[in-house]
Amino acid sequence: MRLLFLGDVMGKAGRDAVAERLPGLIEQHGFDFVIVNGENASHGRGLTEQHFELLRDAGADVVTLGDHAFDQREMMTAIERHGTIVRPINLPGRAPGRGAAFVTGRKGHQVLVVQALGRVFMPPMDDPFRAVEAAIEACPLGAQADAIVVDFHVEATSEIQGMGHFLDGRVTLVVGTHTHIPTSDHRILKGGTALMSDAGMCGDYDSVIGMEPDEPVNRFLTGIPNNRFTPANGEATLCGVAVETEPITGLARQVLPVRIGGSLSQALPLFA
Repeated sequence: MRLLFLGDVMGKAGRDAVAERLPGLIEQHGFDFVIVNGENASHGRGLTEQHFELLRDAGADVVTLGDHAFDQREMMTAIERHGTIVRPINLPGRAPGRGAAFVTGRKGHQVLVVQALGRVFMPPMDDPFRAVEAAIEACPLGAQADAIVVDFHVEATSEIQGMGHFLDGRVTLVVGTHTHIPTSDHRILKGGTALMSDAGMCGDYDSVIGMEPDEPVNRFLTGIPNNRFTPANGEATLCGVAVETEPITGLARQVLPVRIGGSLSQALPLFA
């Protein structure tokens, strides 16, 4: 089985890149299941139902969110209508929607997708480690799930590393989102779980993490807001990670970075 995970879609540039490139990627490289983090897809903050449908129509089997999950207020109700939108599982209180989804892929594979928010340098949240563990114990890899992917939305690479080792041998992929910067540490841990600290963003990298540079630079220099942040709208780089699984265990056989288009060095998911 071949899985593709695309990092945070950032504004119109990111949406356009996904719409234009994802269908061809799926066909060319034989992906069986696609997960896209869409929490910045709408104007750089949150996700509208219309933009969820665009990502879905481009080929996303599941769309994950993050700390901006409900910045677009319509998502409070839209998430209840769409079982393939996944918000953080460890949100406090009675947040709408679901933090895990068990979805049948285009070739009949059963995939569990879980998302959690980190707690280092982030707002107070429930324990992500125990919340994720409860979800995967209810749907074990190799027994009920052909693959399990955990999108861990974090600021600190130490926290994603910890989650990877905590889940090693029990899930297919643990991947970080949120920082918008792709890391080069993709690897398979000793127990067979693929890990990447951050998938990067699908957005314009001639920017400050997806935003036009002028206002972020102004705030660094003066500490005083002058204008709103505006998503950069140049050519986007599609960033993420691709995994090929072992057919019986569901653990990772190969893990490859994905960087296509835009200003970053290119990396195609060329499986051996």
